[in-house]
Amino acid sequence: MNIGIVCYPTFGGSGAVATELGKALAEQGHRVHFISYNLPFKLNHFNENIIYHEVEWYEYPLFEYQPYESALTSKIVDVALYETLDLLHVHYAIPHASAAYMAKQILLSKKIKLPYITTLHGTDITLVGKDPSFEPVIRFSLNNSDAITSVSKTLKKETLNIFKIDNNIEVIHNFIDFEKIQQIRKEARCCISNKSKNEKILMHISNFRRVKRIDDVVKIFALVRKKIKSKLVLIGDGPEKPHIERLVRALKLQNDVIFTGRIVEPIEILSSADLFLLPSETESFGLAALEAMAVGVPVISTNAGGITEVNIHDKTGYVCNVGDIKNMAKLSIDLLSDEKKLMQFKQNALIQAKKFDVKNILPKYLTLYKKLIDNSKL
Repeated sequence: MNIGIVCYPTFGGSGAVATELGKALAEQGHRVHFISYNLPFKLNHFNENIIYHEVEWYEYPLFEYQPYESALTSKIVDVALYETLDLLHVHYAIPHASAAYMAKQILLSKKIKLPYITTLHGTDITLVGKDPSFEPVIRFSLNNSDAITSVSKTLKKETLNIFKIDNNIEVIHNFIDFEKIQQIRKEARCCISNKSKNEKILMHISNFRRVKRIDDVVKIFALVRKKIKSKLVLIGDGPEKPHIERLVRALKLQNDVIFTGRIVEPIEILSSADLFLLPSETESFGLAALEAMAVGVPVISTNAGGITEVNIHDKTGYVCNVGDIKNMAKLSIDLLSDEKKLMQFKQNALIQAKKFDVKNILPKYLTLYKKLIDNSKL
């Protein structure tokens, strides 16, 4: 198959999943064309079956904001024509789904059929998508997608509640390469060189946006630290980071909190963790939690969104109400204090994570691709 993938190149779940999907497809011999305004951050190894097409648009004094959607549409048409795409898969609805629809109509005028799939990742529906200025366009482009997939059952339900979608939505969960992660895990060293024997390591990974509630992470850690000797490692960067740095200093935690900045492949550092904290206001899936579980790290998370489809309460970790810092801290302390239970939760996390291995998820996409390509030839 000859597949076009449209995604955001920046750090975040949608871009990571789109890139890993393309890499997995390329490994199986399919030709994959990434279309974006910059090289996706996870596209860091050469593969002859992967081609990157940069969307370029030009500054003009008339435009206060550059018309990216139009430039993207033109690039999709160009790639489809000259690379003879069989299918287009767009990740994140805004503005990729509407650009895909416009490209499809342009290509139809040239008697070329290009089916497109829209994969919903979360904030494109639950946050940005709720804005009245986007709603009609999102609803139209989703209803005209040849297929829609959602990364969780919860996100599917939310989409159907927010929008009048007549189209079917198929749930295909996010995934990880379990075998690759185990290899990295075996070779990983502790990320803190001066860690004492009984010291525990708590971790959090995100794009440091308000919805992630990273201030809750710090406050949970402050309570845990009073009872258990521990350090907190914060991986990532984003708009909330300056505020979090000030909070850490205000609580006098700076000697025990480590900011790593962005890390493209966080698996090695995750392998050092004893507990992963994800107190988000909402999570469409919780890919960072899944990556932590894949190296045997239990998760303390909220019960908001699709995270409960990944993190199983009282088995792979615990889930709590949003903002319930005291309970999250208590459960963290209880688990870290009980070595036998901690080891059992670590084993449970590994077993649960394996269910989301790429070997189990990729065939679902391939079946959908083949169905749409066959239908476009009728």
